[in-house]
Amino acid sequence: MKFNLRARLTAEFLGTAFLVAAVVGSGIMGERLAGGNVAIALLANTIATGAALVALILTFGPISGAHLNPAVTLADALEHGIAWSDAAAYVLVQCVGGVAGAIFAHLMFGLRWYSLSTHSRHGWALVFSEFVATFGLVAVIWGCSRTRPGAVPFAVASYITGAYWFTASTSFANPAVTIARSLSDTFAGIRPIDVPLFIGAQVAGAVCATVLFRWLAPRLKAQASQPVRAGVSDC
Repeated sequence: MKFNLRARLTAEFLGTAFLVAAVVGSGIMGERLAGGNVAIALLANTIATGAALVALILTFGPISGAHLNPAVTLADALEHGIAWSDAAAYVLVQCVGGVAGAIFAHLMFGLRWYSLSTHSRHGWALVFSEFVATFGLVAVIWGCSRTRPGAVPFAVASYITGAYWFTASTSFANPAVTIARSLSDTFAGIRPIDVPLFIGAQVAGAVCATVLFRWLAPRLKAQASQPVRAGVSDC
């Protein structure tokens, strides 16, 4: 079934808002309950994000593709799975939805509706981690959509759950989420000054993975709309 652009944009807004609410909210809850144990707080943050991601992709995937991530939308546009005009609209509502999700999380936990983050995430190791994290995410999406599109929601969520722990940056891998987290001075936050390099690395990772899969799986280009129908995303 083909949904109109308004419905698809609404799905992208809601999905990204709930994704960021899950990331920020579970970070706040984890930090409050962990008693200063950062590993426990991160584990709680990881489990909640991965679980929410599966549910959100399954819910909104049939409507908009559940990109929930400008890097994924860019990759799909590069492969002609989505028109560039629609892609621009997707990116806008994803970013707005992400900010809304951060606000929702703050209000649910009795915090001020926004607070610029002071959580430093700088250095080339973390920037490179974002390149690796996003490259891997888009590779998982393209690879799974090529052979088993029904597995995409579970593969994406599993990858993000793992990448929280094997990347130094804890795998933001999503420009909209990165922007939203800069407005949250909580466990999940990132300083606004650190955002541009993170986003640059995320975009580069998505583009490189897409170019690689044009060579690895050349038939994929003809099926570029499959990931959208399968419900691709990130955290």
